Amino acid sequence: MNDTTGTHRPDLSALAERYRDFAVHQAATSSPTLRRWAEAVAADPVLIAPLASLPPGKQQPNLVFAAARWHGARPGDVDSLRELFATRWDAFAATVRSRATQTNEPARCAAILLGLRQLRGQVALLEIGASAGLCLIPDRYSYSFNSEARLEPPSGNGPVALDISLGHGLLPPAVMPHIVWRAGLDLHPLDPADPDTLAWLHTLVWPEHEARRARLTAAATLVTEEGVRVTAGDLTTDLTRVAADAPRDATLVVTHSATLAYLDEPARRTAVEHIGRLGAHRISFEARGVDPSVPRIDTPATPDTLFVAALDGVPYALGDGHGTVLTRP
Repeated sequence: MNDTTGTHRPDLSALAERYRDFAVHQAATSSPTLRRWAEAVAADPVLIAPLASLPPGKQQPNLVFAAARWHGARPGDVDSLRELFATRWDAFAATVRSRATQTNEPARCAAILLGLRQLRGQVALLEIGASAGLCLIPDRYSYSFNSEARLEPPSGNGPVALDISLGHGLLPPAVMPHIVWRAGLDLHPLDPADPDTLAWLHTLVWPEHEARRARLTAAATLVTEEGVRVTAGDLTTDLTRVAADAPRDATLVVTHSATLAYLDEPARRTAVEHIGRLGAHRISFEARGVDPSVPRIDTPATPDTLFVAALDGVPYALGDGHGTVLTRP
């Protein structure tokens, strides 16, 4: 079960704390089953030790628990998780190593809209870490803000409806942005029309979130119909090439959501600097402390305020990781 190589001894206490943090600040009331799993992993050396043998970038709870469900473990059933680790570790670990958490939740587009409305004119939208491109079509979704104000695509009611809660002082966008060009960049782009890819994306959605799963299916269909282009490539070597295709008379806006967390601190700074050299605006929706250009938020973190939406490093909203709740910073 344990595939640790070499003599390095993993820091089990730090990994356990990572799972405790996930249980308290992310799963909490949003996914009781994943919270139970995370609490069990953090408290049980028999569960945490094999996870420590995985590459550091593959130890994240979202990925581990999705892979566990992919292999039949019952969400929240700790004995089921132990049985998987004890009897099918090699297959499970292979899935963890080969897969990634590339959901790009469509509801995060609400945070992007709040940033885009601060800009004028036509927009050329370029997303890094675009995955299947679900966050590249914010103008194709329908939005309901606080169950009152609605914002629809120019073509009318969209097949994907996003219900967004806005806190006091945040006004809903009045009009859709005029996006005249869009493109994505990802190390490993996903094809939303591929059944295996879509099945994995469904597994990444937390067990209790059936509405999100249905929304994902509809968004994947819409992205496929729109023919959204996501290029395989690296930010530091390919971003300039992709951006060069954007029309000169449109405002270039580079977006990224829950992307920089997969880079170490020096690489995050390099990414921000590289985007800055394009002369583009940048809209980020990242967990607190991840975007190096965004100032520290001093208010206590809650599950609904873990993420920061910022335009060119200036925060304009806090939100939950799925983008369905947005409040003033």
